[in-house]
Amino acid sequence: MTVQPIRYFGDPVLRTPADAVVTFDKELRNLIKDLLETMQEAGGVGLAAPQIGVGLRAFTFQVDDVVGHMVNPVLEFPDEDMQDGDEGCLSLPGLYFDTKRRQNVIAKGYNEFGDPLQIVGAGLLARCIQHETDHLDGVIFIDRLDTQARKEALREIRKAEWYDPGSTVIKVSPHTAPSSSPFGLGR
Repeated sequence: MTVQPIRYFGDPVLRTPADAVVTFDKELRNLIKDLLETMQEAGGVGLAAPQIGVGLRAFTFQVDDVVGHMVNPVLEFPDEDMQDGDEGCLSLPGLYFDTKRRQNVIAKGYNEFGDPLQIVGAGLLARCIQHETDHLDGVIFIDRLDTQARKEALREIRKAEWYDPGSTVIKVSPHTAPSSSPFGLGR
């Protein structure tokens, strides 16, 4: 286990959709440990593999007393309820923007051993799961902001001392509507 450097906004790995995990081995378990240790060291509530430069569909989270991880997540939304509130990201350190998310989520995927896993989340846990799954799709949370708020967020990002004026690509999250994707990504 090692704390890894976190990639910042502008790094192309954050805009590249991650590959599905197909091998559940010691290397994957070490990745999960690195993600968890890096997230905890940075004081975050979630961290996706692309944020440490690994293009695989895996993330960790720690919301309140719930600590876990998920591999190859597929999201479902049991209702239309929405939440609105500040959201931040370890890849945009120190910046928070009001972001709309679904209030409730059901995430289906696998644990580090390849066993099926389902997480039902509400509130902050639902926000975290959606945020981290967006990272796996190459989407950053500011992509979810309306046009004016996104422009304001980009101005703030450009002022940040960590910002590297490389590629600034805006994408739209594929998770804005309930997912009809079947559960059962390959292992």
